[in-house]
Amino acid sequence: VQLQASGGGLVQAGGSLRLSCVPSGRTVTELHMGWFRQAPGKGREFVAGITWSSGSTFYGDSVKGRVTISRDNAKNTVYLQMNSLTPEDTAVYMCAADRTYGGHTSEYRYWGPGTLVTVSS
Repeated sequence: VQLQASGGGLVQAGGSLRLSCVPSGRTVTELHMGWFRQAPGKGREFVAGITWSSGSTFYGDSVKGRVTISRDNAKNTVYLQMNSLTPEDTAVYMCAADRTYGGHTSEYRYWGPGTLVTVSS
């Protein structure tokens, strides 16, 4: 499975961005999907996840209430809608996937290269 994330860019504080992740080789209904981020000089942080079967969603504490993960089965795409962005949200955002694991830690098997989100103050 290969993952292609897109949608990153430069946005002002208070603004919004929507990231997309498209898996190849599997469909989003066959994979647990997750979003992680890594800011400069910091460790990887869980942002959001969605399970393959029920489409249940869950979020990291630092973004809860500001981000929404969703999927479009017809487009085979998972989205991460981010609102009320702050400079602390600046990071490389990475899409991850796994056939059997879907949780808050980095134990996903497949990872995409990431897309950079920069929030200016």
